Amino acid sequence: MSESPTTATNPRILIVGNAGQLGRELEKIFLGFGPIVGVDRESVDLADAGQTRDLVHRAEPDIILNAAAYTAVDRAESERDLAYAINEQAPRILAEEALRRNALFVHYSTDYIFDGGKTSPWLESDPPNPLNVYGASKLAGEQAVEGVGGKFLIFRTSWVYGPHGQNFLLTMLRLARERDRLSIVDDQIGGPTTSIELARATHSIVTGILAGRFGAPEDWIGLYHMTCGGSVSWFGFAQAIFARAAELLAVKPPTLTPIATQDYPTPAARPRYSVLSNSKLQARFAEKLLPWEAALEETLQALRIAK
Repeated sequence: MSESPTTATNPRILIVGNAGQLGRELEKIFLGFGPIVGVDRESVDLADAGQTRDLVHRAEPDIILNAAAYTAVDRAESERDLAYAINEQAPRILAEEALRRNALFVHYSTDYIFDGGKTSPWLESDPPNPLNVYGASKLAGEQAVEGVGGKFLIFRTSWVYGPHGQNFLLTMLRLARERDRLSIVDDQIGGPTTSIELARATHSIVTGILAGRFGAPEDWIGLYHMTCGGSVSWFGFAQAIFARAAELLAVKPPTLTPIATQDYPTPAARPRYSVLSNSKLQARFAEKLLPWEAALEETLQALRIAK
């Protein structure tokens, strides 16, 4: 059994999904923390249980950060088995291997495990009721990790975007170059959260755990909501994106039209209200992510610098 990550010096880190939008930010912020082994879909098939287990055997990590997921919400309706293989089976195997090694396992989940029926921010204790296969597969992944036990953290987040990958922000910027008018759903409310802020908060919490600031594992193991502060509709988010992108990225803003969910039918149903409360995260770890407006500014600035 490996040295406990709470006492390990120069801990060995396995980042699963290091080529994705969150994985890239995790790899960047954990650089120098300890030796990093990063894998993406090109190097390991997470739908293959044997490959997933062998991955951990080869990497011999003290910390596993699982930033990989099947996130094609609409396609999951017709690819249920694949969604469950990546979102339930793979996290369970990673959790089992982390337990075997006494390693810290960090896993990410989604606001889509809720049905959107509330009008106030969702708590970790609220009963889940996913409306689509994606949400159901992510909920199954949470339950699988909790069922395995060990030293685990599950961070539920929402509306993730960043300077890399496939996400709402980059889609809006692309469409602005192709179209003069865009219709955006205005009756789904959530908390846009950047991959940059997720990685920063994860790094802060993991650092604190290794330094012993949060007590024994039984004091911090569990499920936490982790999102940027505040809430907005997709339409409001698009408005904010173009208000700043016009200046920072020289993007010509298209004309935006607010529409109802029923006017933009999709294979998978979405929750109308999926804002998550971060009160448990703040109480346990004294961790608070930026408000979504400030996090958007940070991300657009990163895109400006990268141009």
